[in-house]
Amino acid sequence: MRLGSIRGRRQQKASATERQYELLIKLPDNYAQNPDKAYPVIYFTDALWHVELLSASTFFQMEDSILVGLSWQKDIDARLIEAEGAYVSRFRDYSFAPSSNPENQAKYQFGQAAKYLDFIRHDVIPFVESHYRTEPANRSYFGYSMGGLFGAYILLSQPDTFKNYMLGSPSVWRMAKIEALPNNAKPFNANVFVTYGSEEQKLSPHVDSLIQFLHNKKDASLSLTHKIPDGSHQTASPMTAVMAINWLAKLQKKGK
Repeated sequence: MRLGSIRGRRQQKASATERQYELLIKLPDNYAQNPDKAYPVIYFTDALWHVELLSASTFFQMEDSILVGLSWQKDIDARLIEAEGAYVSRFRDYSFAPSSNPENQAKYQFGQAAKYLDFIRHDVIPFVESHYRTEPANRSYFGYSMGGLFGAYILLSQPDTFKNYMLGSPSVWRMAKIEALPNNAKPFNANVFVTYGSEEQKLSPHVDSLIQFLHNKKDASLSLTHKIPDGSHQTASPMTAVMAINWLAKLQKKGK
């Protein structure tokens, strides 16, 4: 069984910050055989954590799609990576508010989601759409945990970045900071899929608040789906991806 064609790891520099990242791009098996066909693209953060699961999920449920995984920053202080892990830049890039703890703020530089979103909008998406046959009006985003929080930030700040948002157990611990984001006057014009695990008793009330916050916008262009897979924050992750791709595949069939 082939799960599609991985086109390697492309180095991608953020033009505004000059930070170095990688893109992991997977094409469907039939891409080369269909030169006139355009494909929907699913962008996702935490690429190394999610690529195999999303590859398998799309192979069985949404084969005609392109996957684009975004890595953590590559050219980062080696001592920080050794101390905190290769994923340390996600704390900075996926969060939109600084920490109230000065020591943590100095170490992790929380609150730079706007810069990371700028990288996606002005560097990543233009590259993908100029090099591959895509459907620009049918972009999707998948993020889990802090990646889900980042997806919520994109939705609330620049919703036209993606058409479909899959937010798995988003780390929404401080709704006040979300409510304090500048009000976006544009219609959402988006489909949103939100989950949390059945055992996430601490996180679930905060995600429920996010869902209610979105409902309170009373925007008819926003379609919101909420599911609760079995498991904790860690163990619900695989089922979240499967359920999210299933949801997205059904949208594609309906042409939404």
